[in-house]
Amino acid sequence: MPNTHSQPQRAYGPAQQGFQGRINESSHGSIDAIRLLRADHKEVEALFEVYERLRSASRKRMITDRICMLLEVHMQIEEEIFYPMVRRMLQLDDLLEEAVADHVSARELIAQIREDDPEDPFFDARVIVLGEYMQRHVKEEHRELFPRVDSSRIDTVALGKRMQARKDQLMAGYSVRVD
Repeated sequence: MPNTHSQPQRAYGPAQQGFQGRINESSHGSIDAIRLLRADHKEVEALFEVYERLRSASRKRMITDRICMLLEVHMQIEEEIFYPMVRRMLQLDDLLEEAVADHVSARELIAQIREDDPEDPFFDARVIVLGEYMQRHVKEEHRELFPRVDSSRIDTVALGKRMQARKDQLMAGYSVRVD
């Protein structure tokens, strides 16, 4: 079922409120691509931790809607902006193909989670599998991809600005969408 919430409620403290709006701006207003992606990873990880403590079906739905939205936006900016730049500059085709394959699998789980009722016996299992899957994916990015980008000639600040602008655009689309 598509996300029909106009704005997620703020019922879970800092982990739920997370990183809103523009993030990772230096004193000069620059946004680093790697820091932006790491912040997204932290926010989603915190939401998975919140989810594990929930019992209420309505709260589970609210948190999973937010997790799914954040992951969809994150994967889209990686695929549209970050991965193409990395592919062009560093020729890490195998690593990037694996990352995109991870995204395809994550999207399949997200679609199932969006369709499921939180009281369905498989709902929790799917959310947990998605969380574990994303943990592995994030670990690989942090260990293998990000260090190579950091040590490259890629202008991560310019890249980060483009990614943040696209992220803002995508997030705005979620807040007004009523499917």
